[in-house]
Amino acid sequence: MKLRKSIKLAVIAACCAPTFALATNGYFSHGYGIKAKGMAGASTATASDTMGGAVNPAKMVFVGNRVDFGADLFSPRRSVSRQGETAFGGIYNGTADSDSHYFVIPEFGYNKLLNPNLSLGVTVYGNGGMNTDFNTPLAGPPFAACGTANANMLLGCGRLGVDMMQLIIAPTVAYKLNDRHAIGISPLLGYQRFKVDGLQAFQGISSAAASVTNKGYDESTGVGVRVGWMGKLSDTVSVGAAYSPKMGMSNFDTYRGLFANSGEFDIPENYSAGIAVQATPKTLIAFDIQQINYSEIPSIANGVLNSLVAPPANPLGSPGGSGFRWQDMTVFKLGVEHQYDQNWTLRAGVNYGKGPIGTSANDISFNIIAPGVVETHLTLGLTYKTKSGGELSVSYMHALSKTVTGPSAITTLLGGANFGTESLKMYQNSIGIAYGWKM
Repeated sequence: MKLRKSIKLAVIAACCAPTFALATNGYFSHGYGIKAKGMAGASTATASDTMGGAVNPAKMVFVGNRVDFGADLFSPRRSVSRQGETAFGGIYNGTADSDSHYFVIPEFGYNKLLNPNLSLGVTVYGNGGMNTDFNTPLAGPPFAACGTANANMLLGCGRLGVDMMQLIIAPTVAYKLNDRHAIGISPLLGYQRFKVDGLQAFQGISSAAASVTNKGYDESTGVGVRVGWMGKLSDTVSVGAAYSPKMGMSNFDTYRGLFANSGEFDIPENYSAGIAVQATPKTLIAFDIQQINYSEIPSIANGVLNSLVAPPANPLGSPGGSGFRWQDMTVFKLGVEHQYDQNWTLRAGVNYGKGPIGTSANDISFNIIAPGVVETHLTLGLTYKTKSGGELSVSYMHALSKTVTGPSAITTLLGGANFGTESLKMYQNSIGIAYGWKM
């Protein structure tokens, strides 16, 4: 009864929170759990909180009886620009900044040992998302019949932006094979919410023109699984590995004319491996490698359309309809944890993954609404043990500013009329707080 009540409260809190807006390792978070975020997300082989369902379910049986609540205040700063457009005398050159700056990302975890070798728990977390809000108009008119307002950065009308979030509920079962090795499994229950505005210029090249833009929110649900293993090779060395195949989600029917395969937007396959070494009695070093296979999701990975002025062979919404042209990501996470004294634990880390957005022709334009270009994240964190035995944890992340520039896809779409180059720029900050306790 207590478990069901805790899950219900956590899900309500997550769904009522402001929209998630993540864009770190692609659109996945750089880490899951405030403790892990202080160590740049390196946590596949560590067991210190109840976020196992998001990382490695096997570690939950080593956590014991525990509850964690937390939230991250995330602040991405995005800007986009176009320069060198001569097809229309430069009236479509310009710069726009995203006006949305602050988002709250909640998290919750619960774990219960049914016996010394078997645990049952749940993790609720924001898997990822994208959010932009560009309101700065250009000097030229829109490429669509939608009033007298000037064009936005993608030549449509009014506000240009996307709002997408993913929430995952992960019930978890973990079992100790012996004192040092455990396996775990987490069924993943996924929920997505999405809307986009300002893409009126693309309605004429869609398989469903009325289902491309400015349709309000649509929702999608699906199921998946994450499996994991964690082993203690010695008293000072632990290793872990986890795998989650592609998570099939129901289509965004309201946007069936935008995303490939009539609104399909599945969650990509991802997996990780990690090692944690107790270098000294007070200092732990953890290292993870994570792989995110964006290329297997057509709506994320498909290339650009072949025409903007004639019916294309691969219209938006079709199996070959344009996506964001994202590449797979390999992410490296290095974290250090030092127990300063009996009350204070300090953390730091660095997270790096080459961004999924390239600089070749046609890589940039569609990503104006989702400029997930940052690559390097620096993190700090700490935990304070309270007099009551709880743990108050704080983390901070700064993603270094990154700019990606490449030829505009609109040049191709217009049959060669020069639209210059486009640039995507982003940096990020976040600060998180969590409280957890053993039961």
